[in-house]
Amino acid sequence: MRTLFIGDLHLCADRPDITAAFNLFLDNELNDVEALYILGDLFEVWIGDDIAEPFALALAAKLKTISARLPIYYIHGNRDFLIGKKFAQMSGMILLPEVYKLDLYGVPTVILHGDSLCTLDKSYQRFRCFRNLTAVKWLYGQLPKKKRISIAQKIRNKSAQSNQYKSMMIMDVEAEAVDALMEQTNTLQMIHGHTHRPNIHDITTTSGISKKRIVVGDWYDQTSILSISANNTELSSSPLNSDLDL
Repeated sequence: MRTLFIGDLHLCADRPDITAAFNLFLDNELNDVEALYILGDLFEVWIGDDIAEPFALALAAKLKTISARLPIYYIHGNRDFLIGKKFAQMSGMILLPEVYKLDLYGVPTVILHGDSLCTLDKSYQRFRCFRNLTAVKWLYGQLPKKKRISIAQKIRNKSAQSNQYKSMMIMDVEAEAVDALMEQTNTLQMIHGHTHRPNIHDITTTSGISKKRIVVGDWYDQTSILSISANNTELSSSPLNSDLDL
């Protein structure tokens, strides 16, 4: 048996090929899986459970069926942090806190989306603190649907524009933030997404302790699947088939 980790699919109506690839993954890759963890940004944008798009509702129904035979855990990403209890119940997903520790086949492991580790990006971290306020989320949820859609689009456009002028270093995780979180959680392994830079990093601390930081990749041009069992860790990818449709 094995456990799978994915993230940063950024599903949207404009990219049916990604949705189709995810459906194929759900149909064919879960036979020997005991748990699936989705590490955020399953959707390109999420503006409320009450205005989920048809493709998202169809996906929720499929996930709900799968959740009857294996648990599906979800950590919010920076694009879909507004996914709420209603959609989680519809899809059978178990919502986890933004930082979660688990024993993964004997290895103490911390999992998260990863945006909180990009501490050199000061402007984003300020926005992140603001958007996570309970009052802000509540107020946003009271706005008319058209207004929420408009706000979400403006945030996406501003993010895309600002990222053009940020260095790759600023948008990557900060080593000190990684070390601090692993020390705080007393873990030997970290799994996250967000940076779209899939890799398995070996870390050796000043005290000589070996640790790992594993990054799952995005699904824009390829799949990215992390499979972990008691005896094996594999981070794999395959090209998306542009001919796939819903």
